[in-house]
Amino acid sequence: MADRAKPEPARSKGGESTQSTAKTPARARKSRRPASPREWAVRVLKGTVVGLLLVMIAGVAGAGIVYAATDLPDPNAEFRANTSFVTYRDGSPMGNFAIQNRQSMAYDQMPQSMKDAAIAAEDRTFWNNRGISITGMIRAAATIAGGGEMQGGSTITQQYIKILYLNSERTFERKFKELFLAVKMGREQSKEQILEGYLNTIYFGRGAYGIQAASKAYFNTDAQNLTVPQSAFLATVLNNPGAFNPSEPDNHARILDRYRYVLGGMQEMGTITPAEATEYAKSLPEFPDVPLNQRYAGPKGYLMKMVENELASRGFSETQISGGGLKIVTTFDQAAQDGAVETAQKYTQQVAESSRPKQDPNNLHIAISSIDTATGEVIALYGGADYISNNRNWATTPRPSASTFKTFALAAGLRDGFNLNSTFSGNTFTPRGDTVVSRNQNGAQYGASVNLIEATAKSINTAFVDMTTQMKDGGEKVAQAAEDAGVPRGSGPDWNTGTSRIALGIAEVSPLHMAAGYGTFANNGRAVAPHVVREVFDASGNSIYKADTEGRQAFDEGVARDVTYAMQNVVEGGTGRRVSTLGRPIAGKTGTHGYQDDIVSAWFVAYTKQISTSVMFVAGDDGMGGLHAYRRPGDTTFFGGTYPAMVWTDYMRVATQGQPIEQFDPPAWVNRGARATTRPRSTVTQQSRPTTTQPRAETTRPAPEPTPEPQPTEEQPAPVEEAPAPAPETTQPPTTTRPPTTQPATTQPPAAATPRVARERPTQAATPTG
Repeated sequence: MADRAKPEPARSKGGESTQSTAKTPARARKSRRPASPREWAVRVLKGTVVGLLLVMIAGVAGAGIVYAATDLPDPNAEFRANTSFVTYRDGSPMGNFAIQNRQSMAYDQMPQSMKDAAIAAEDRTFWNNRGISITGMIRAAATIAGGGEMQGGSTITQQYIKILYLNSERTFERKFKELFLAVKMGREQSKEQILEGYLNTIYFGRGAYGIQAASKAYFNTDAQNLTVPQSAFLATVLNNPGAFNPSEPDNHARILDRYRYVLGGMQEMGTITPAEATEYAKSLPEFPDVPLNQRYAGPKGYLMKMVENELASRGFSETQISGGGLKIVTTFDQAAQDGAVETAQKYTQQVAESSRPKQDPNNLHIAISSIDTATGEVIALYGGADYISNNRNWATTPRPSASTFKTFALAAGLRDGFNLNSTFSGNTFTPRGDTVVSRNQNGAQYGASVNLIEATAKSINTAFVDMTTQMKDGGEKVAQAAEDAGVPRGSGPDWNTGTSRIALGIAEVSPLHMAAGYGTFANNGRAVAPHVVREVFDASGNSIYKADTEGRQAFDEGVARDVTYAMQNVVEGGTGRRVSTLGRPIAGKTGTHGYQDDIVSAWFVAYTKQISTSVMFVAGDDGMGGLHAYRRPGDTTFFGGTYPAMVWTDYMRVATQGQPIEQFDPPAWVNRGARATTRPRSTVTQQSRPTTTQPRAETTRPAPEPTPEPQPTEEQPAPVEEAPAPAPETTQPPTTTRPPTTQPATTQPPAAATPRVARERPTQAATPTG
C-alpha cells in the first residue's frame, strides 16, 4: 500500500513554513522556555485529582471491609477498664482517680431540659444529622494538611464514640476510626439510644460521669429534679470540665458566657421562651455545699489533690486524669509519709494539751515538707489532718519566713563579694539614710564586729541588716537569691526589696518551697523544682510523662558549700543544736516571726546531704493567729528551736532510716582573696542602695524584728529569758572589714577565721543562756 501523502506544511504570509514551530518536540520546547507558574499549577492540580480518584476507588473497595470489621464497644466493659491508679514511688497503691461515680438512667427518666440543653450546647443538628460532621472532618483534614493538630469539634454521636474508647488523641487515624464507628452507630441505634448513652457516660468534672452523678456532684439532687438553669449549667461544663469548674472564682466569667450560649441555643430550638432565656441568663444557678469524694479524705487527700493539680499543669486533661486508665507513680515514700503524718498529729495534740491553759488542737497547724535534694522529689508532706474538712494545704501556704530567710541573704552576700569572715555590726544601729533602728531581740549586743559564721549561728539581726545595706541594691539581691534557690517571688509588700529588713523574713514562703530552696544548697547550688509526680503510664503501659530532675546550676558550688558550712554552725552550737541528736551532718536555720507582741509563725528548716525538710507552726483559721499560748512550759514564748526542731528530728529519724551517713563537702571559702578593706563610714553613705523611709507597718503583715531562739538542750527546757539592759544606740553605720588578702590554700578556715560559734556573746545583764 502506497504511503499516505503528508499534508503540506502551513505557510505564513511571507511564504515561510510554520511546521517547524507547530511540530517542535517537547524536549526542544522545554529547553527554549520553562513552564510558567500557571502551567505548573495546572499540572499539579491534574496530578492531585488523579491521586484523589485513585484513593476514592481504593476507599470504596476498602470501606465495606472496614465497616464490616468495626464493632461498637460495650460502654460498661470499657469503663471498668479505665480507672486511673496512683501509687507511691515504689509502686505500692496510694489511691485512684476512679470513674465508677456513674449511675445510668433510662432515656424516659432523663429530664427533658437536660436533653435539650446538651443538644443546644454540643450539636444543634443532632436530630437531623447522620452522626458525623462533614464540615468538621474537612476542617480537621485542612488543619493536618497545614501542619497543625487535629481539632476536637464533633457531633454528639462522634463524642459518644470517643467517650467509649476513652481516647482523646487528636490524630487523623483516630478521627478516621471515629468516622466509621459513628456511621455504624447512626445506622444501628436510634437517636434516643445514642443520646441516652451519651448523657450516661460523658464526663462532667468533679469525678462525675453521666447526668445522675453530675447532678449530685454540683447540686446534690437527683437528675430528675434538675431545673432548666441547672441543666444549662451542666451542659456548659461538657465543653471543658476543668475550665468551667465553679469552685474557682476565676472561672465564673467564662462559665457565664458559655451558659448564656447554651440558653441561647435552647431558645433558638424553641425549647424555652425568649422571656425564660432572658431571666435565666441573669446569673448562674446557686451551688449548694456538696460533700467531697472520700478519695480526698484524711491527710492523703492533700497529696492526691497535689498530684491532680500537677498533672493538669503538665497538660493532662481532667478526663485523662479521672478516667484515662493511667498509672501515676508519685514521688512519695510511704514510710516517710506515714512518719510525717504520725509526727505532726502527735505533736499537734501534745503541744495543745501541755499549754497552760490548754489550747484547742484544731486551732494549731503543723506543716511538714520533705524533699530529695538531688531530684526535687517530694518524699513526704503533711498539709493538714483532713482535706475534706479543710482544704487549705498548710505545706503549700506561704507564711512569714522569719530568720529562715537569712540563709538566702547569706548566699546573696557571698555572691556579692563578702566571705564567711567578713564582719558586720552585732549591735543596735540605724542604717545610713534609714529612720528605723535595727536591733536584736531584747536589745542584745554582740559586739561591733561579728563575722557571717557567728551572725548565722546566733541569728543576729543587725549583722544581716548591715550586710544588706552595704550591698548595692541589697534587698533586690537577697530576693533574687531566694528566687534562684527555688522560692517563688511574691507580689505583695512583704517582698518589698526596697527595705534592708528583707533578710529578716518578712517575705512569705510556703514550707514546700522553703524545703526546696534549702535543698539547692545541699545539692551544691543546683536547683531542682519540687514535684510530686515521678512518671505516668497510659492504659497500655507506655510511659507518656517523666518528671525533669536535671534542674539548673543556680549558685556557684563554692557559695553553696559556704552557706552549708555556716548553717552547720547553727546546729552544732547555735539556735538549732537540738537536732544534732539525729547523729548526721545537718545544716539548718530556726525562725520565729512576731506581730503585735505575739509569734505568728515558727520554723525549723534543715537538711542532710540527701533530704531537705521544713517544719512550720502557725495558728488560727488564716494561719496568722498567735502561737504564744502554745509555748512550751518554761519558755518565755514560742521558739523555732523547740517544738519545730523536735518535730523535724522525730520525722527525720524515720525519713533517713537505712540511708548512709553522707558528709557535706568542705567549705570553699569563696572570695578569700578579696583585698583587705575596712569600710569607712563615709563609704556606706556613698553607696547607691535602697532604703526605707517608712516604718515596717507598710507590709501586709507588719512585724517587729524576728525573735532569736534560745539554745535549749534535750535534758532541760530552755530557760525563761529576762530583758537585757537597754544598750546605747547609734545612728552611725558599723565598721565592716573584708577578709585578709592572703589565705592558705586549704579547705580549713583561714587563719583569721573564727571557729564555729567563735565569738562569745558580750557580758550583759540577764542575757539568754542555755
